Amino acid sequence: MRADNSQKNTDADRDPVSRSVSPFRAGALCKCPSCGEGNIFDGLLELRTQCMVCGFDLSEADPGDGPQIFVILILGALTAVLAFMIEAAFTPPAWFHVVFWTLFISGMGLWMLRVFKATLIALQFHHDAHEGNLDHMSDCE
Repeated sequence: MRADNSQKNTDADRDPVSRSVSPFRAGALCKCPSCGEGNIFDGLLELRTQCMVCGFDLSEADPGDGPQIFVILILGALTAVLAFMIEAAFTPPAWFHVVFWTLFISGMGLWMLRVFKATLIALQFHHDAHEGNLDHMSDCE
C-alpha cells in the first residue's frame, strides 16, 4: 500500500505516526487511514487512488462486500423495528411509510456505506491485512 508499490508495508517500513491514527476515527470521518486528515472518497462512494494530504496509496484498498453486508443487516433490522414502533404509536397512512422509509433507507444506506467502507479500509491498513496466498499452503502441510 505504499506510494511506490514496489514492496508491501511492514512494521519497519511504516511511519510510527501512522499507527497512532485510530481506524475507527478515520473510518467514521472518512479520512485517510495513514494521516487521518485527507478525505479518502472522490465523490459519494468512489475511492481516491491516493491521499491528497500525505500521498498514501489507496489504489489497492479493497473492502470487498463487507460494507454492503453490514449495512443491509443493520439498516434492515433498524428500519423494521422503527417501522413497527411508528406504526404502533402513530398509525400513519400507508403513503407515509412508503415516502418516509424510502428516504430513510436511501439516506442512511449511503451514509452507512461511506462509513463502513472507510472503516474497513482503515482496519485493513491498521492491521496490515493483505490478500491470502495459496502458494504458501503447501509449506503448512
